Amino acid sequence: MTLSDSATPPPSSWRSSRVAGFYRLSVDERLNLLHERGFLDDDGMALLRRSGSALSRSTAEAMIENVVGVFELPIGVGLNFLINGKDYAVPMVVEEPSIVAAVSHAANLVRRCGGFTAQADRSVMTGQIQVVGVADPHRAAEAVLAAKEDLLALANQLEPNMVARGGGAVDLDVRVLTPEGTKSRYQQMVIVHIYVDACDAMGANLINTIAEGLAGEIEAVTGGAVYLRILSNLTDRRRVSVQCRLPVEELGWQGYTGEEVAEGIVNASVFAETDPYRAATHNKGIMNGIDAVALATGQDWRALEAGAHAFAAVEGRYRPLARWSMADPHTLVGELDLPLAVGIVGGPIRLHPTVRVLLDMLGVESARELACVMGSVGLAQNLAAIKALGSTGIQRGHMALHARSVAATAGACGPEVEVIAQAMIGERTIKVERAATLLHELRQTGGP
Repeated sequence: MTLSDSATPPPSSWRSSRVAGFYRLSVDERLNLLHERGFLDDDGMALLRRSGSALSRSTAEAMIENVVGVFELPIGVGLNFLINGKDYAVPMVVEEPSIVAAVSHAANLVRRCGGFTAQADRSVMTGQIQVVGVADPHRAAEAVLAAKEDLLALANQLEPNMVARGGGAVDLDVRVLTPEGTKSRYQQMVIVHIYVDACDAMGANLINTIAEGLAGEIEAVTGGAVYLRILSNLTDRRRVSVQCRLPVEELGWQGYTGEEVAEGIVNASVFAETDPYRAATHNKGIMNGIDAVALATGQDWRALEAGAHAFAAVEGRYRPLARWSMADPHTLVGELDLPLAVGIVGGPIRLHPTVRVLLDMLGVESARELACVMGSVGLAQNLAAIKALGSTGIQRGHMALHARSVAATAGACGPEVEVIAQAMIGERTIKVERAATLLHELRQTGGP
């Protein structure tokens, strides 16, 4: 079924990401279902069905230097996501087993309880202009602030197209930095921050162009010398916040009561809030989900990682990006807050054919909507991880999926993969060498 097949109202499953047993379908059956649900059009389905890379060598050469080929990773779909009342089938590119399954499981749990609510800030990026060698840094800072309106006007002259789209320079402030242990005026710095709304772009090139374009005028205003002029990846004016609420009776599983699972989740959160060693792993799990969507949609995932971890430590101690608490004895609340500078235009988004298809499948209409989706995926991944950690342990589900990967590495194909995986799980020995032995034995007997 396609959008143009009928004038009758679409079925209730239209654009619904709730699909029972999706993992049991073949790849072609999954693509057909996404097509029927309206997540993929004809061209998108054809591209994902093709064997080999959709990225040509000529396009790859236009993207980076010294190209010798292209590299592929699996594309999965995170299902069951209901965010601000809208359904999403979320494309995820990742090599680690269990991530896609985990977010889909958690998203289904949250879906039953009303879904995720998410809010993203205006797409304001920060550019930094470093000024050194001024005789009086504080007076220089005052001079910059006095020239603020002129500097903002000059910034907007540098990027008139962004202003026409509703963005552009919106604010400016100044910091004076004095490194500890030095009295040299050449190491006391005036740092000018220029804040620019990048609209639906990530905005790195935009910010760098403006920062470089303002350098001469800032030197004239301060009497100092400008050195660095570049964006900051700590995009704390471009944050996303996500929340979900779960009645404890919905949390029971694997022989644990909902109250026990909720207690385990809260204890895991408090552990992360108290200990940076735990917080680092807590946040890595969040970024497992966010990075997978970032890769699928052509984002600068290195910038996202840098911004997230810097934000986690901005108060002087490394802290978790998501927290869980009891709103009352019967309701568990999860909250995530982090900076996400993402875009739906420009760069590899325009060049990479698979990225374009996957963005279309996701169906976001703005960078802020994409940030809401990515933040929700991060909170879902965090929920799945600490739900398992606080009850059955993380390895039970993870190792079952890992076993299939090991079986495939040993050369198992088709139905052989599951047979070998289950045998290794039963033996509690999940190693490539054992998989190879089991595969040889299986083929000797003519199975599966």
